[in-house]
Amino acid sequence: MPDAKLLETFATPTKTPFLIEHVNEEFTSVCPVTGHPDFGTIVLRYEPKDLCVELKSLKLYHQSFRNEGIFYEAVTNKMRDDLADCMNPNWLQIVTDWKGRGGIRSVITASFGDVPACWQGC
Repeated sequence: MPDAKLLETFATPTKTPFLIEHVNEEFTSVCPVTGHPDFGTIVLRYEPKDLCVELKSLKLYHQSFRNEGIFYEAVTNKMRDDLADCMNPNWLQIVTDWKGRGGIRSVITASFGDVPACWQGC
């Protein structure tokens, strides 16, 4: 299973609210039914409280999904839960946008906290 222990944090540089957005355009995991690779883009948006996620650790965490047989919905919700546990942000949103297969594309969104209205439904 993907390893949340890979995630590292650092202190938020200011107490003034601000938005962080990280985009991984090369995410891969494995379909648990077919064994075929799944490719997607992961967008992490959050307003930090006291901690920010360190980028190299986020990359290694994402890579820990590479050989995992896991559904899109499970990827998205696991990331939400692991990152919320790690950072305890004011709010957090994960959007996973999966490459199409068989004519169907999927976009999954999972949130933690009160995501501002301007980010809901993204």
